[in-house]
Amino acid sequence: VKAVVLDPKNDFNVDRILTKHDVQNLIQLCVTRLLDTTNPSLDTIKMQVYFDMNYANRDEFLKEQHRILDGRLAPVVREITDSRPRVKEEMESLYGAIISYVLLCSGLGSPTDIGVVREVTAALQSIFPQTEMAAFISLSTNNKEEQLKTLTKLVTGIRLFNKERGKGGSSIDDLPAILKEAIPSATRALDEALSSCHALAPCYSALLEAMSEDRHRHVQLSSLRLKEALFNVRQHEAFLCILMSEVITSAREVEETNKQFVATMEQLKNTIQNKVSVGTTEVFPLFLTLSNLWTSFQDEILLLSLLTNMTNNLQEFSKIQSQLFPEELLTSLLEGVTVKSDEERIRETMETRVNVSDFKNREWLFPETTPNFDQLLIQYHGFCAHTIGEKGFILPGNPAIGILKHRDRYYAFSSKEAAYAFAQNPDKSIELNTEKAKEHAELIQLLEIHHQFEYLAPSGTKVRKGDEYLMKAIMTRDGSTQTDTHILPPTIVTSYEWNEWELRRKAIKL
Repeated sequence: VKAVVLDPKNDFNVDRILTKHDVQNLIQLCVTRLLDTTNPSLDTIKMQVYFDMNYANRDEFLKEQHRILDGRLAPVVREITDSRPRVKEEMESLYGAIISYVLLCSGLGSPTDIGVVREVTAALQSIFPQTEMAAFISLSTNNKEEQLKTLTKLVTGIRLFNKERGKGGSSIDDLPAILKEAIPSATRALDEALSSCHALAPCYSALLEAMSEDRHRHVQLSSLRLKEALFNVRQHEAFLCILMSEVITSAREVEETNKQFVATMEQLKNTIQNKVSVGTTEVFPLFLTLSNLWTSFQDEILLLSLLTNMTNNLQEFSKIQSQLFPEELLTSLLEGVTVKSDEERIRETMETRVNVSDFKNREWLFPETTPNFDQLLIQYHGFCAHTIGEKGFILPGNPAIGILKHRDRYYAFSSKEAAYAFAQNPDKSIELNTEKAKEHAELIQLLEIHHQFEYLAPSGTKVRKGDEYLMKAIMTRDGSTQTDTHILPPTIVTSYEWNEWELRRKAIKL
């Protein structure tokens, strides 16, 4: 709807209330747009929606996963905390429920496997024998929940230690070994997808440049959806880069966790060795550390599966673009055209710099004179700020030419000429870029210019991150509460009196 309303061709006025005819027209245009299977633009918008709905950074994703696990275990926890056993059978049943909770919460083995249940029972009995149940029952609900979590961690630590010594733990997967294979495989898949983007984007850019310079070629190629195909590839590339950085972070985390895990295991072995009994204050903290590190491994496995799924699913949104430009067609179109990769473009323009003295009232920033130059948040996702509005397509900017600071925002350019043209009248160029984004709605997210279209965003769905806006799916879930009507047992005081005249009568009588 936003894409259709923004497009100047459709002639909708955002500030005016739509009439019935306008609404019918809007529906018709939206349906036509949604059914157009020859336009990569639709694929790009679908890709952006898919990414917004499914991607969450590490902390958010893991927090959500832990929340889901807690939600699934809530009935078991409630059964344990609300239980008030009085006879021996009820006591045993409650102890069984605690064993189930410990097993489910740790995620190490199946609750239907009798060997695993025995292993967990033995570990639990060594730190929490049934004789301590009376003390457990007398605790408050919050304290019970805390103790359950601590018991789970201790049992997990004990089972991992036993596995290391070869005394059980056969049902526990070797997560460090699985991760050792999974991370390179995820990186390979991302590398392949990125290299195909790196190969395609310069081809489309070269063809669009050739079109803008050669009238005959323009007529020849104008019917092809080259711009939309370029935007599609660039958006795919941007998302893959985000996923790649997550995989790299994951690899670092796993390496660090692995070191700590091995060190903790060694420390435990040295502490216990062949002693008959060891003080709990010595070993319990080590068991807890082992358990926490193992949870980190489990988190990384979840995270990697999300990243791998997203990498595979993103390929789906490049279908139209690859059907429009099969390899043979692209090769024939590129005859006589020089294709330059992003790196070559940057190398070529490295020596050409903006001459500051050519501009009286413009502020230019250069790598050697600006602290944290690499950290500057460049507008338009780092693409050339002049080419977008002037030529209608995107080229990578080279910050080394000089970054223009205008109204507290930073702009990069693909050449010295582009920088000079933009600097003559930045506001006019920015306006032109906005107009281009209205024609191609996918540019709003690709170039990260949500702030210019805030009047269209539904309130409450934007999350500010640095200076970029991420559209956030509105999370909803059913909630219910139960309020006890009468918390305390009823006590009726017969001598209580509320009537003032009655009180006076009694006072007189006294």
